[in-house]
Amino acid sequence: QKYGYTHLSAGDLLRDERKRPGSQYGELIENYIKEGEIVPVEITISLLKRAMDQTMAANSQKNKFLIDGFPRNEDNLQGWNKTMDGKADVSFVLFFDCDNEICVGRCLERGKSSGRSDDNRESLEKRIHTYLQSTKPIIDLYERMGKVRKVDASKSVDEVFENVVQIFEKEG
Repeated sequence: QKYGYTHLSAGDLLRDERKRPGSQYGELIENYIKEGEIVPVEITISLLKRAMDQTMAANSQKNKFLIDGFPRNEDNLQGWNKTMDGKADVSFVLFFDCDNEICVGRCLERGKSSGRSDDNRESLEKRIHTYLQSTKPIIDLYERMGKVRKVDASKSVDEVFENVVQIFEKEG
């Protein structure tokens, strides 16, 4: 918000689509989320692209996006490159790095009020496995391209935000 970006959460878009009456993808999305697996790229990309198009149609100045939780695997990355090539540039990846146990503790705490089907230890352990197997290699790829900006997310909200501000100030 501070830098004029529209925040789009891949997870929120998927959860909203899952709840949308008449959605052809609802049940499929629910099963992937519950199993801690990554939803097929065609679904996620179509939801992201729709949200981006709607945002820019409402206000053409709103053409900067912070896409949260995507790409999560090689398939996501290839789907993004194929669909968005020449339409969107990835400036950098903002990587919130956090120890697994702190992360699990935070999600379990969130689960007390979130109503999310994946805020439980079993789903979280599956998600960590999926992250290490599928997402970490994508972060490593962006790292080799010099596009990763890392933030220690184990700190307090204010400290994390201060680090994020420094990154955005540098990036312009």
